[in-house]
Amino acid sequence: MYQNILVPIDGSETAELGLREAIGLARRLASRIRLLHVVSERPWLYPGTTPEVFEQILTHLRRTGETIIHEAGAAVRAAGIEVDHRLIEAPGDRAGEFIVAEARDWPAQLIVCGTHGRRGLRRLLMGSDAQYIVSHSAVPVLLVRGRA
Repeated sequence: MYQNILVPIDGSETAELGLREAIGLARRLASRIRLLHVVSERPWLYPGTTPEVFEQILTHLRRTGETIIHEAGAAVRAAGIEVDHRLIEAPGDRAGEFIVAEARDWPAQLIVCGTHGRRGLRRLLMGSDAQYIVSHSAVPVLLVRGRA
């Protein structure tokens, strides 16, 4: 049914909840998991940021992403599930766009991701990758709500 499960991860508690749910599903369905971490360059493009500072920040974000993927991959492997991963750099775009594209290209049969469940002004200001994924994905999406 769902042999390829895509799990976007960002190191947050909600992403961890999504990963745990995906591990449980993959175990029951004998599926494999692809972990996806998107390094977003947009938040660091402030006026006055020098190229050197920008590169330092980007290097830190890449290393952090690699650590997040490594730890999540270890958890998936410990559960006896086949896993691979991708780290993608998103030059100015929202992570949701890259997640939907990765689901299409892999090809995923299910996306499992955590969501903060933001509403109102916070959602308007911060955006919602989960909403984008649900609206644009060609495959089913399972959203795992963060703890309130």
